[in-house]
Amino acid sequence: MPPATDGVGSDQAGGQRRPLRADARRNRARILEAAFAAFAHEGLSVPVHEIARRAGVGTGTVSRHFPTKESLFAAVFVSRVEGLVDLARQLDTAADAGGAFSRFFAVLVAEGAANHGLAEALIGSGFDLKAAASGPERDVVGAMSGLLTRAQRAGAVRRDVDTDDVMALVAGCLARQADPDDPAGRGRLVDVVCTGLLRGPGMGWKPSSNA
Repeated sequence: MPPATDGVGSDQAGGQRRPLRADARRNRARILEAAFAAFAHEGLSVPVHEIARRAGVGTGTVSRHFPTKESLFAAVFVSRVEGLVDLARQLDTAADAGGAFSRFFAVLVAEGAANHGLAEALIGSGFDLKAAASGPERDVVGAMSGLLTRAQRAGAVRRDVDTDDVMALVAGCLARQADPDDPAGRGRLVDVVCTGLLRGPGMGWKPSSNA
């Protein structure tokens, strides 16, 4: 589903954000819809002028609403990113720290597999996710880091890995392309990674082909 629009402009007057005119709201909605589809299906390399063409507006119109590609990405994926961080916060209170870490790892891979643009942002492929989605409520990598640290302190996850290692493993799982003859291949790779990161058998990770 494309992101909802709030009808509020990016320009400011006296510190207050001004409501957009009806035609500007329609343009903004078309831009967001076109960007969502383009990023999801083709990744972040889609140029702004192509998004403008698909939205039926000029590149200047896109720039007035979204001065940078990062700001456009943030507008498109803000709810998805905030949802991931919210999930991490819920998992941070789980009794099974190893299982919480493994579940979040699996969810990140699943979300990235479903959306090419989000996958590229997660693995840092030519895009600054922190700049695009600033603030702790949108810091997916920071959320992963918190779950990793908690699991390591609980003795559930090996201590010789760091957040960069984990995000590289996320990237590796995302690189496992879906094969029509092996639809469970990516889920199996997630199982292998999470089982390898946990310190012992039966520590929180229950392999699932739905991961």
